[in-house]
Amino acid sequence: MTDTFDVVMVGAGMAGIMAARDLSKEGYSVILLEARDRVGGRTYTKRAFGREVKLGGAYVHWSHTNSDHDVAVEPVITRLVDDVCRRFPTPFEPGAVDNSEIEKETLEDRINSFNIPTYEREVLDGILSGMVHAYNPHGSYWAIDGGTKRLINAIMAESSVELRISTPVSSITDNGSQVTVTTRTGHKIHSRSVIVALNTIGDIKITPDIPPRVRQMIDQKNPVMGGKIWARVKGEIQPFSGFASVSKSPINVARVESRYNGDTLILCMCSDVRTICADDREAVQAALREFVPDIQVIDTASHNWVTDEFSKGAWMMHRPGHLTQGALQMRQPHGRVHFAGGDIALPVVTSIDGAMGTGAAAARDVASGLASGKY
Repeated sequence: MTDTFDVVMVGAGMAGIMAARDLSKEGYSVILLEARDRVGGRTYTKRAFGREVKLGGAYVHWSHTNSDHDVAVEPVITRLVDDVCRRFPTPFEPGAVDNSEIEKETLEDRINSFNIPTYEREVLDGILSGMVHAYNPHGSYWAIDGGTKRLINAIMAESSVELRISTPVSSITDNGSQVTVTTRTGHKIHSRSVIVALNTIGDIKITPDIPPRVRQMIDQKNPVMGGKIWARVKGEIQPFSGFASVSKSPINVARVESRYNGDTLILCMCSDVRTICADDREAVQAALREFVPDIQVIDTASHNWVTDEFSKGAWMMHRPGHLTQGALQMRQPHGRVHFAGGDIALPVVTSIDGAMGTGAAAARDVASGLASGKY
């Protein structure tokens, strides 16, 4: 087995498979290391209820519209983001304008500054509850045709990388002339460059150490403890979209997604997965009855991204200061080591297309370094 490659790609999420594919198509030798027993990262499709369901990334914007929902939502959302264009005139350069006066402002600080009536506050609270864990630590698509599984398979079909799954990495050492990647089993792989596309970088010892701002962001970890629960409920119930405030309900967003064999599939978003056991059908039913009385839950499906060793959190919503400091620096090369992933994507953090964009960008940068002889 070859132990020397042009590039080692650490992490086979959407960013990783994109970068690996692009580099292999350029003719470079690439090995793709993935800690899990599958590719896809925080996108995950499995069978449940007799069909395939998406338990990870595949977020659909609240586009199941109705007039009452729009009338209530639009004014408060507009107020929340009304200065975005002024604060971030060039989305791919979050540091283009000096925003130091709001650098440490949390979502809670911003919402409190509005002094809005209780009803509007609760509407805004409900809308955001499916995206955050709590407002204090946090500094917002359409579904993919055929699902993320189809997209992943298509990308991998165009790739000629050597894929090794169930291969977590313990350390990455850049000595200036080559990079050595060591797996947990002690196996060493050498390369001219490395791309790291993980959201658990803190579990890997990187030498030389990463910049202080990046280290701070990594050590403080992802603040989002949220998750997704699918519930199959009895009968074809009337379509609905519902919101509940953070900390006031274990399920914060619930909406009808589809029908299946005479029943209804409901997508539930939780701001804190620790407040409800997704496998407890009766608990999920009780929470959903806050939205629709007498609803009957037949079965549930979920994946706990918070307790998952290789995610340790759900989607990313940066803590104050991280987007314009740590994340900004992570998008720059660290010697022969490059970073990618949805957590540092622009302009939309944590999005699938954002993750793929960072992978493509890292691949271009690495290919340029390899072609020029820099690496």
